[in-house]
Amino acid sequence: MNIASLFVRNGRTLADLPAVAAGDSVYLSHGQLLARAARIAGHLRGKLGLNVGDRAALVMKNCPAYLELLVAGWYAGLTMVPVNAKLHQREFAYILDHSGARICFATPDLIEVTAPLADEIPTLEQVIDVGVGSADRLDQGDPIAMVDVPSAAVAWLFYTSGTTGRPKGAMLTHRNLLAMTLSYFIDVDQVAPQDVILHAAPMSHGSGCYILPHAAAGACQIIPESGGFDPAEMAGLFKVHQGVTVFAAPTMVKRMSGHQAMAGSDHPGLKTVVYGGGPMYLADLQKAHEVFGFRLAQIYGQGESPMCITALDKRAHGDTGHPRYLERLQSAGKVQTVMQMRVVDAEGRALPSHGIGEVVAKGDAVMAGYWRDEAATAAAIKDGWLHTGDVGSLDEDGFLTLRDRSKDLIISGGANIYPREVEEVLLRHPDVAEVSVIGQKDEEWGEVVVAFAVAIGGVTLEVEALDRFCLEHIARFKRPKRYHLVEALPKNNYGKVLKTELRARLAENG
Repeated sequence: MNIASLFVRNGRTLADLPAVAAGDSVYLSHGQLLARAARIAGHLRGKLGLNVGDRAALVMKNCPAYLELLVAGWYAGLTMVPVNAKLHQREFAYILDHSGARICFATPDLIEVTAPLADEIPTLEQVIDVGVGSADRLDQGDPIAMVDVPSAAVAWLFYTSGTTGRPKGAMLTHRNLLAMTLSYFIDVDQVAPQDVILHAAPMSHGSGCYILPHAAAGACQIIPESGGFDPAEMAGLFKVHQGVTVFAAPTMVKRMSGHQAMAGSDHPGLKTVVYGGGPMYLADLQKAHEVFGFRLAQIYGQGESPMCITALDKRAHGDTGHPRYLERLQSAGKVQTVMQMRVVDAEGRALPSHGIGEVVAKGDAVMAGYWRDEAATAAAIKDGWLHTGDVGSLDEDGFLTLRDRSKDLIISGGANIYPREVEEVLLRHPDVAEVSVIGQKDEEWGEVVVAFAVAIGGVTLEVEALDRFCLEHIARFKRPKRYHLVEALPKNNYGKVLKTELRARLAENG
């Protein structure tokens, strides 16, 4: 089943209802979205010569065209490659090259950094500006029928950083995305055709996944005029629209509940705030309840099992009379319906209640594997079980509490940052002999990146120079927020850096 079938059904049965809105203005009805998708797909297959399974990348900030192109690509039988718009040019280049994308769609603000890549990446035939006027030219193709593809075909290459420091492309099939969609209705929230999803978080990742359950219900997709996260703008949209759902990282929820624009209202238009992508501290969650009421739901998943391992629904958030209410608020909820989940020891044996071990998951939402990386696939999926690298425990009622994440992973503002990727960049600096990167807790961002650097003998390191070097090679949000220049890094007998000792140093120094 082609996941684009959801949009085809809406175009036929709910043709006159709004499908896409820009702020408070309707941009396309479901009928219009289907018609445009059919014409754009005709252009992609006809004039651009793309074939079923070819990769098309979206290096775009949130905008109505994002949704049109994503739907049209699936409709045409393509594999879509949404890319985080905040990445560095070299990171764009790696993903475009590794995925083998034949075309790349880019918003005008990103054309300058993406267009030159067509000259250096052999498979990339062109970068297409999707600004006003340019995007309309894609709508001039002869409409085609939706391409029928197997459920096992790859619909989305979800690039997520790995412990090797290089992004890995999780192959999400049409079946994976459908399983995620169906589980949402059972485990997270209900959606009606009159409801809306507000895309304040990047559509290339978490918020983009929620396009599908809302499309399945015939709801409207709202892209803020700002294209991103602005609590004041969101508060205004909560007054204009009804049945609003928004996906947000915990840091976004904290900023929303603390913003003056959100105060003094019961937010009648807001239906659900789904949060995930990092730890939500209990005090922040309770503050959000004060501001928004019991409208919050939590999901736990990974790019390898998108938004779909466990969930803590609104009912659990509001069950204040439960004897273990606060414990449950700090949990990640129960396993989602389309999944199996265990906590296992080092040998892969399931642990009893309250035993602490690695979280593993299995089910129709789990990726087919990593694109062009058999070794990484074999390491991540064993006997059908996805090994998440997250450490947790299950209580007697089946609620999962995440005790820790993968040892080195840093989650800052809901974004995954792998220290080795940052370390590899800093080690390319000519004056750096050794470096180790860890995360430090931060009230605003959840965690921030901290680097410990050792200079080459006889050289004096300068923090400003290291910061400039990072900005030249990686995305701004990945660069260290703090640098510690040290004479040596603590190591064990095998020469491995003791990051636990570095964390202890930070804790001792506040």
